[in-house]
Amino acid sequence: MNLSRTDADIFVPDGSPPEAALARTTHLCVIAHQDDIEINAYPAVAECHGRTDRFFTGVVMTNGAGSARAGKYANVTDAAMQRIRREEQRAAATLGKYNLQLQLAHPSADVKTPGNASVTADLAVIFGGCRPSVVYLHQPADKHDTHVACLLRCLEALRALPRAQRPARVLGVEGWRDLDWLADDAKVPLDASAHPGLAEKLVAVFASQIAGGKRYDLAALGRRLANATFFASHATDAAGALSFAMDLTPLVHDETLSVVDFTVAHVERLRADVAARIKKFG
Repeated sequence: MNLSRTDADIFVPDGSPPEAALARTTHLCVIAHQDDIEINAYPAVAECHGRTDRFFTGVVMTNGAGSARAGKYANVTDAAMQRIRREEQRAAATLGKYNLQLQLAHPSADVKTPGNASVTADLAVIFGGCRPSVVYLHQPADKHDTHVACLLRCLEALRALPRAQRPARVLGVEGWRDLDWLADDAKVPLDASAHPGLAEKLVAVFASQIAGGKRYDLAALGRRLANATFFASHATDAAGALSFAMDLTPLVHDETLSVVDFTVAHVERLRADVAARIKKFG
């Protein structure tokens, strides 16, 4: 497997050849940072955990150099933080029994640059080397610049594939903006209640982020619990924990569809729903 950067990391927990591991992928997650998989795409990990017929592959696009840090990590250099986060992601892949973990190590600035040759080449290798049944990406209403840029680079790469090779289902997961604001019929609820002990341990692996000043371990699990309870006001909870996703499949299969228009249409549905409910009882 030829990736563009010499500091990219290829890790196959069971020791299989990387190309073979990539080819057998059934669930693929391409995301911006170390710990984004475990925080935002846990249902994909859980769906494959312990299975012999499902294979989860995680891809982290950036090197993690710019993360917030405090406490004992306050004076850690960017270079050292990259090494720490790389090892944490490997530990998560081992714990979660991932099929394959790739860390592309691109600077965020490169991911934010449309047409960056190295980013484009790596995504072509990844999307061209497997036929997953479902792909998990960031969602376009996320408020983190790198998350949105990562999504756009992935959409560009998927649209460049021959139509027959494009995945049948593509989902955008919650991140630096949740998705409880989506219209209920537009939400894709993902059951996050399986293996609760694993869910806690996976987020806890990233000590550099938690001890460094961000309580992702509490926030990620709390969001899933809140989603499950507040999803339906007049029904009992269908799952103990839920993550919401946005169906991005239309964006992959229709390259004439504008990402801006697609996303703003969802926002407009929220505006219309709020206005109609107020007028109904006003």
